[in-house]
Amino acid sequence: MNFLFRAKAKASKFFRTFFGKKHSRIGIYGPPNAGKTTLANRIVRDWSGDAVGPVSEIPHETRRARRKEDITITGTNGSSISIDIVDTPGVTTKIDYHEFLEYGLEKDEAVRRAREATEGVAEAMHWLRGDLDGVIYMLDSTQDPFMQVNIMMIGIVESRKLPVVIVANKIDLPDAAPQRIRSAFPQHPVVQISGMEGKNVESLYETMTQVFG
Repeated sequence: MNFLFRAKAKASKFFRTFFGKKHSRIGIYGPPNAGKTTLANRIVRDWSGDAVGPVSEIPHETRRARRKEDITITGTNGSSISIDIVDTPGVTTKIDYHEFLEYGLEKDEAVRRAREATEGVAEAMHWLRGDLDGVIYMLDSTQDPFMQVNIMMIGIVESRKLPVVIVANKIDLPDAAPQRIRSAFPQHPVVQISGMEGKNVESLYETMTQVFG
């Protein structure tokens, strides 16, 4: 399956280059429960009326990468980009089945989810090694942005020389501090939004057309 998709991606890239049409594959990355799937669903719904997948307060609800193809986003100045959105599992340095027990899951289900989440992180890293043209890195603006996983992931994205937009999510919450994220990663554009309420997503779309276009 991965081989066929990579072959399709290479063929698609050839035709886009030959015919001069800009098309990018954008991965949404970040730690668990940062709001990645909520944002992916909002982007896809806003521009195609569809959705990517379910969301949940339970960590690692997304345990496999999910994608939606051919989403066209238009900025206020008329510029547009055509993208495939890839919603990836939450990246973390440790996955423990006890996390799931805290949400009332039975042990067998918790162990299964932990195993699938671990496999999902490996899959997300595989995508990052060569199947993406850019990254949206999602952060919960109520949390410390200097966590090890964030420093590591931004470093990997930079080493791949991929364009990145950092999203400071959940600004609707009273303890949100998006300015901490701006201070942590001043080398990259940071857009503060509420993915749940849709606040300031137009600014994110404008930034996406500029960075990924």
